[in-house]
Amino acid sequence: MKSTERTIEVGKSGSVSALLMRPESARACYVFAHGAGAGMRHASMEAIATGLAERGIATLRYQFPYMEKGGKRPDPPAVAHATARAAVAEAGRCCAGLKLIAGGKSFGGRMTSQAQAAAPLDGVAGLAFFGFPLHPAGKPSNERAKHLSDIDIPMLFLQGTRDALAELSLLRPVVKGLGGRATLHLADAADHSFHVLKSSGRNDREVLTEIFDAFSTWADRVVR
Repeated sequence: MKSTERTIEVGKSGSVSALLMRPESARACYVFAHGAGAGMRHASMEAIATGLAERGIATLRYQFPYMEKGGKRPDPPAVAHATARAAVAEAGRCCAGLKLIAGGKSFGGRMTSQAQAAAPLDGVAGLAFFGFPLHPAGKPSNERAKHLSDIDIPMLFLQGTRDALAELSLLRPVVKGLGGRATLHLADAADHSFHVLKSSGRNDREVLTEIFDAFSTWADRVVR
């Protein structure tokens, strides 16, 4: 399925590029932010957008300003939050009539959740995270989760059991503490990028299929 190019205005930060993939049967649109190290055109982002489209979920992928300019250092939170908010507004225009879900991969998901915690994103019915980065690798902590308690819409955490940025002994209590708002789906043997070792007896395609199906099932509840 092909994507169409969009441009999103982000105030003083200028404009950023975006890609809309909308299947004819779409029942929701996922406003999808990239991770810290790779932009919206990365193969993993394309794979997620395609997998969700096959399940009737449109996606609006977008760049953060630093990635748009070819930089390597992520934008300050205020800029990232403004970008997520502008992308949601754009999704509301180009996918009018569809329920909106927001989030992203790693850094992108965390910036979106922070924006939602600060002030609800207009029209967003739920948040979905592809690998929520609970802490830096090798530095276990739950400090990055404090803002999640300020969010009152459904949240989906798609996590690998080998994710070095989210130790399960810390992540499980965080999700449990959020009560019925939060759903945790664990992909056995997968890392932060949902990659599995051959010794696991699984392959990456199988893991992604599981993840996409979990997203679709959760989205059905949010849409209703």
